[in-house]
Amino acid sequence: MSTHPDLVFLNGSVLTVDPGFTIASALAVTGGLISAVGDDEEVSASIGPGTRIVDLKGRTLLPGINDAHLHGCAFGMTTPPLALDLSHPAVTSLADVAKKVGEAAERLPAGQWIVGNGWDTGYLDECVADPSRQPTRHDLDAVSPHHPVLLHSFSGHASWVNSAALALAGIDRHTEVPPGSVIVTDEAQEPTGLLYEGAQELVQRVLPALSPDARAAAVKSTLATLARLGITSYTEPGLGPGGDTLNRGALGTSTFDVYRRLLADGELTARVSVLLLPTGMAGTAEQFIAALDGIDTAVTDPRRLNVIGVKLFADGIVPNKTAWMHEPYTGGGCGSLCVGGDTDDDRVAELRAMIRHAHAAGYQLGVHVTGDRGIDTVVDAFASAMAEHPRRDPRHYVIHGDFLGARSMKTLAEHGFGVCMNPTIKWTVADMEVEFVGAERAAYAWPYRDAVTAGVTVTSGSDAPVTFPDWRQGIATMLLREAKASGRVSGPDQRIGLPEAVRTYTIDPAWQDFADDWKGSLEVGKVADLCVLDGDLLTADPHDIPHMPVLLTAVGGEIVHDALSD
Repeated sequence: MSTHPDLVFLNGSVLTVDPGFTIASALAVTGGLISAVGDDEEVSASIGPGTRIVDLKGRTLLPGINDAHLHGCAFGMTTPPLALDLSHPAVTSLADVAKKVGEAAERLPAGQWIVGNGWDTGYLDECVADPSRQPTRHDLDAVSPHHPVLLHSFSGHASWVNSAALALAGIDRHTEVPPGSVIVTDEAQEPTGLLYEGAQELVQRVLPALSPDARAAAVKSTLATLARLGITSYTEPGLGPGGDTLNRGALGTSTFDVYRRLLADGELTARVSVLLLPTGMAGTAEQFIAALDGIDTAVTDPRRLNVIGVKLFADGIVPNKTAWMHEPYTGGGCGSLCVGGDTDDDRVAELRAMIRHAHAAGYQLGVHVTGDRGIDTVVDAFASAMAEHPRRDPRHYVIHGDFLGARSMKTLAEHGFGVCMNPTIKWTVADMEVEFVGAERAAYAWPYRDAVTAGVTVTSGSDAPVTFPDWRQGIATMLLREAKASGRVSGPDQRIGLPEAVRTYTIDPAWQDFADDWKGSLEVGKVADLCVLDGDLLTADPHDIPHMPVLLTAVGGEIVHDALSD
């Protein structure tokens, strides 16, 4: 049997992301695994007649990117042709949104749902000019009298619907609001058409189901995009009964089943780690436990598709004032937990019961929580669950952790827990959040430097479709802390260096996946998940990093994107 490598890279800047962040110049791949890392001379010695040789010409080779929080199916579904693109700069005003909805209404049969994604009041002219001016059903009714309309915000934590959608969902002034949620009403107490957090599910549950083939097409669209970006792994955070409402699953066919089918057909071109979502927002512990214990998690290739944990929603997000904060928002209110319960104490008890059950059942926990009071509650519940049911290295983590404070950082580090942060969301909302929490708190949001210094394992994710899954912009944001809209620096004391930033997209997400022993760095014996970037990442101006093309992507040595000219 030949011992020659299948693929050799020479003359490059090879970022191994090993414990010392060693920089090599050459790497060899044999049978899907990294077989050599070193200088050009020693790696060249193994080249055989069938070896493909890639002259990197000084370009960067780094481990395949691992997006630690990316809704793969939802990302594919929220882009054309399955949904209208309402992101900036595709739309810049409420009038633009109405125009797009009206055009869709003209070409679709009466009664068919119109779905869109990506609107952001921070980029809609009327809302920027007058922050009290928010989207309403009346903006949509005139252009869509015969079509129900559901438009997801960029964050996924707000929906904007028309009167037809409200009627189909049975939402009126008497509708009971789910815990931690908001049905925005006008002076007459009538719904305006804006729904926050768990209230969105009132409309989502009446959407017609997408077929398994449509959801498979959405995932494949996402996989193609990720290959072009150098992303070889991602965490799909929310499959199961709670996630199928979002993914519009057909009865009897879950989105997890769709992933399993893609794996069986050889079409899963990235490694996917799954967090189960037993219930959506505002669920109770009883509902959560019953749903979790009934989910089939069997897989055939755990290195390609694996269920590793459970996701919970603890609170909402700052722009909706639904994140649970210690100090009030500008204008008042502190938000709350969004699980079931009539009081704060009730909701804390429900959340702790969910965390305790999932922990005792052997799952990793990833909990969506953004407010500092919510984070403290979740982290305390992690520690309590460990004390009641000791386990070796469960790797629980906080998802988002916008306002993660020093006390919770200390607890996370002491127990070997982590946090998954979102630099591309920081980039997107840095200016907007000043309006809700003031300049000082907004600057602190996503405290990378403090978390790394405290010894917390920090990963980075796009939360796509909340933001486009471009890790290059994420790296630039971690280095610069500049806002998308204004370019203003937001929290310069929370900047981290390039090696630390790269780790949050490579070896640290591999740790989150319980896979750091076989992926996440370029070391001999690990899988050849690779990304080639045009230019030298080590010397690039951080402002230029988002524009450096990805030239090659490989998963287990199999090239899934190739734009290299040798």
